[in-house]
Amino acid sequence: MNDEEHEISKSERKRQATHLQKLGGRLAEFNDSDLASLALPEKLVDAIANYRRFPSREAKRRQLQYIGKLMRNVDYEAIALVVDRYDSDAAASSHDFHLLEQWRERLIDDPNALTAYLDEHPDADRQRLRQQLQRIRKARDETQQKAAARELFRLLREFSQPV
Repeated sequence: MNDEEHEISKSERKRQATHLQKLGGRLAEFNDSDLASLALPEKLVDAIANYRRFPSREAKRRQLQYIGKLMRNVDYEAIALVVDRYDSDAAASSHDFHLLEQWRERLIDDPNALTAYLDEHPDADRQRLRQQLQRIRKARDETQQKAAARELFRLLREFSQPV
């Protein structure tokens, strides 16, 4: 053993093991195609697949420990970067979704909001938006109103997509 291995305390080793277990748990949340794109060792992929199918909390806990042990043999820092990027992409997507929801509600509630929306999104189709807002206001029942509001959301998402 060299001096570096003696310097790592037992507490630090436990923190590292816990970190690797949590990282393995995050990997288990990825879908199969995203997981395959990481080019993980077959043993680790199998361990993650087993983790997903175990119903017992205790079995999942033990399997996470095993996944953490297997993670010691891979470049877990690169995997952590991918997981962080995945999380930030999901957060950005969620934020964009909420902004679109806010615009939809604002356009439905305030007739003057269309001007503000068109100022921010000059490429948006003014006529389609006006027609959709009229459909919402003229809807006879709640079902038609909800369907028209969903269509408005689709329009807003279409106009906010980068070209």
